[in-house]
Amino acid sequence: MVEIIAWTTEHAIEIFAALSGILFLYLEIKENIWLWPIGIISSALYIYVYFDSKFYADMGLQVYYLLISVYGWILWFKGAETSKNDHLPIVKATKTQAVWLTVASIFTFVLIKWILVKFTDSPVPTGDAITTALSIVATWMLAKKIIEQWWIWIFVNLLSLGLYLYKGLYPTSVLFVFYTLGAVVGYFQWKKSFAHQVSDE
Repeated sequence: MVEIIAWTTEHAIEIFAALSGILFLYLEIKENIWLWPIGIISSALYIYVYFDSKFYADMGLQVYYLLISVYGWILWFKGAETSKNDHLPIVKATKTQAVWLTVASIFTFVLIKWILVKFTDSPVPTGDAITTALSIVATWMLAKKIIEQWWIWIFVNLLSLGLYLYKGLYPTSVLFVFYTLGAVVGYFQWKKSFAHQVSDE
């Protein structure tokens, strides 16, 4: 019992960050605009967690999340004001967007991996770079409510789960089990909402 209390105390910030991350996922699936302020809180906590664990790319990603959360919050708020359904509509990626998002993912991966190998002591530079690059792209897609973002999250969450288990970040690993399952649920929920949205047009 003493060991459990000591471990919980030592990992309190990570536990709280993981819980806020689960709330973020729930609000994302429900297309609730409050996901953005929760995301800001979660990202701020994870900046500390990832720095302490030497996941430097993931730490940098959380800074990006803080900025994109402000952008997404504004975008969703404006979308709610102009939409007849009181929220920003879900869209599918165009062919042009798909090409540019692929190029952006590859370029970002190469750049991040180079930085990690050259300037840090990251134990998993390739995995860290892949998850970070794809997360940057997927979060931008979330801000735009592009439904294909869920497929990227399924892959990223599974890979991240393996990395965090490897590093012993167990509360965060539990979070990423929820994230992976939630991404599957989120895709089908958004697909259903998109079908209703199209039928109402």
